[in-house]
Amino acid sequence: MAPPGHPTHSIDRAFLSLERRRPDVRWDAGGVAYLSGPPPALVDLRAYVGFRLRQLPLLTSRVEGGRRPRWRPDADFAVDRHVHEVVADGPAAWDSALATALNAPFAPGASWGLWLVHGHAPDAYAVCYRVRHACQDGSAAAMTFRAVLGEGEPSARPVPGRGRRAGASRRAFTAAGLTTRFVAATFPVRGHRPDVPFVPSGERLLWRGRVPADTLRRIGGTRGGSGHDAHLAALTGALAVWSARSGVPLPRVTAVLPVDARRPDEEQTWGNRCFALPLELPLRTASERPDGDAPLRRLDDVMRTTRRLRGDAWRQAVQDMVRFMPGRPTEWYMRRVLSPRVTNVMATSMPLADKGSLGDTQVTGTALLPLLLPGHLFGVGLSFFGDWAEVAFLADRALPLGGLLPELWEQAVGELAENAAAA
Repeated sequence: MAPPGHPTHSIDRAFLSLERRRPDVRWDAGGVAYLSGPPPALVDLRAYVGFRLRQLPLLTSRVEGGRRPRWRPDADFAVDRHVHEVVADGPAAWDSALATALNAPFAPGASWGLWLVHGHAPDAYAVCYRVRHACQDGSAAAMTFRAVLGEGEPSARPVPGRGRRAGASRRAFTAAGLTTRFVAATFPVRGHRPDVPFVPSGERLLWRGRVPADTLRRIGGTRGGSGHDAHLAALTGALAVWSARSGVPLPRVTAVLPVDARRPDEEQTWGNRCFALPLELPLRTASERPDGDAPLRRLDDVMRTTRRLRGDAWRQAVQDMVRFMPGRPTEWYMRRVLSPRVTNVMATSMPLADKGSLGDTQVTGTALLPLLLPGHLFGVGLSFFGDWAEVAFLADRALPLGGLLPELWEQAVGELAENAAAA
């Protein structure tokens, strides 16, 4: 008799359906950890990962079943099919080695992969983890990071308190209202979407930047917001400058924001419990009133939406939506909100850990790998690790001046910091 397994969520099934509809798209996300010290041997890394997988049962499971599939243990699971190695041919080959890890296909039947990338220096290496989004959202992938490389500390994700029956009617009304609001936001506005400004090469590249985490938190705190608000305001400023330099007109940019909607009693290790929210970035702020206050006005514009999301009522409503969303409406919504006719940037943010290590080597930096969808300009991920807020832009190689984006983001953070200090 087959074991009961773990039920899939409607969002898991929506991503599985998207994979079937668009097999040409890489429906994976994950992250990269950069470490200082000599890299381990591949055989040792495989043994270590195999040991750690005891804490991550999803990664040794596979989807089985028909209309309502479940995660069941994979009798054919083998660590060797999931943990790989890419050796750079000297310092100059580091970028190409990392690109190999970013673009390599999964082994047949595998839902995730981990690549050890080294060879560019004797005392530095990277570990690249990628997983089908149908298996894990960002919060679950962060849990994998903490299980394999971190110290096991919680993610500090905000979750509403346990619901009370007395508030059920009000919660249902709020959830219904938000559902209508977010569905309405998926109807595209004609004439406002930029055409894809390049012919995709099919190869993904990663560009990184970083600022002290306290800088972002301090900027957001001056207006009663968060470091994530400051990040989105800086992203908006960076895009305005990038558009002017690259010659790519951006009449409107709408970001997809994944919001973790797990209940306090739900495990972070299984599947998806994120809700995708569209947020228009206020690119027009500077052009309408070009003066020195534009960075803070961008921040205020971003926070008009995100302030509500931080409130208990909205967070509880999003949680309720995700908990009770039926399969077909969920799939319909996900197809729409991820379409380039509605959104053109994936923007995710995740607190990872205070520190991390692998043996005697220490994690010195991190990069999130968000979904990169057809027709989107790029995916951008903000990871909080230790004292740093690290931004990672994942884009097609053909994106014009894509390598400038982290630098422009850092400059925009600096402008925000100066304006916030002077306010």
